[in-house]
Amino acid sequence: MGCPGHPACRHPAVGVTGVTYDSGALIAAERSERPMWARHRALLLRRVVPTVPASVVAQCWRGTSRQAQLARLLAGCEVEALDDTSARATGTLAGRARTTDIVDTSVVEGALRRGDLIVSSDESDLAAIAAAISRHIDIAHP
Repeated sequence: MGCPGHPACRHPAVGVTGVTYDSGALIAAERSERPMWARHRALLLRRVVPTVPASVVAQCWRGTSRQAQLARLLAGCEVEALDDTSARATGTLAGRARTTDIVDTSVVEGALRRGDLIVSSDESDLAAIAAAISRHIDIAHP
């Protein structure tokens, strides 16, 4: 699954305005997986700066020198803080979805709010969170 023709690299579909990376995308970049890096480069060339929720960074970041690739990816992303407003929206969504996974819920909450495509290896859990409030999210595999 290369980047050309992939939804995360094409012009966004109707209603999709940006891209949100979940932990699967960060892990793929850290492992130097070519399709993920091709997608990331293509997005930046189109001046689409991917969003990474701060909770996802916390889930993946360990602060070691072995994470140079992850640091490089994050340098080309917007890390979205979990402020009071988004924390409450995430908590409300988690309650409605009956999940305790705040990281996945924050990914879905932000992507729905912005109209983003999500790049993730966790399609079923994210889709279930959105479905709990009768919403659909577009998800692409890293």
